[in-house]
Amino acid sequence: MQNVSIINFLSGLLVITSLMVVISKKTATSVLLYAAQSFVLVLVFLAIGKVLVSPELYTWGVTALITKVILVPYIIYRSFDKFDSSPIEGTIIQPKLVVAITAVIVVLSYFVVNNIHLNVIEENHLKPALTVSLGHFMIGLTCIITQRNILKQVFGYCIMENGAHLTLALLANKAPHLVEIGITTDAVFAVIIMTYVVRRIYESVHTLDANDLTTLKG
Repeated sequence: MQNVSIINFLSGLLVITSLMVVISKKTATSVLLYAAQSFVLVLVFLAIGKVLVSPELYTWGVTALITKVILVPYIIYRSFDKFDSSPIEGTIIQPKLVVAITAVIVVLSYFVVNNIHLNVIEENHLKPALTVSLGHFMIGLTCIITQRNILKQVFGYCIMENGAHLTLALLANKAPHLVEIGITTDAVFAVIIMTYVVRRIYESVHTLDANDLTTLKG
């Protein structure tokens, strides 16, 4: 039961770090917060692996440590470190509203998960963690939709992907490690492509604000 409490506590930290990534106004700060979030996800993998007796999640944790905690933050930071001299531009909602939206998402996710009956979740008292995984995905999606800064939208994708990974760890924890490698590899290449596109946009129009990209010029 103690290990389950640790899982649920760490899952709650994922929501807090997601919120901080969304409202952060500096590129380097957002990168560090995302790396911290991913490290918490690694700890969740290890804790779930112990509770559900799933050695596969230990190797998932190692893969996530290499890719999500180290590789992806490094790629993003190296691509956008020069943007850190000025605040991230183009956000359209205030931090207080972000907090309110996050709270609503978590509450709605709770009601959705409360109506889901899965033996592996109910027997191990992991509904709070499943609630967070669904809410985490929706927070990332909300970030993509509501933020006009295209770099923030990249972070929104990364948050969504972490939420999806937590759901997979809870519901498909016996899946072969090859599945995790495939999913993580896709995510890394997606980040590489997105960061390249964002850099090209910035070099062409000198802005990261999506509001300034609505008119085609040529």
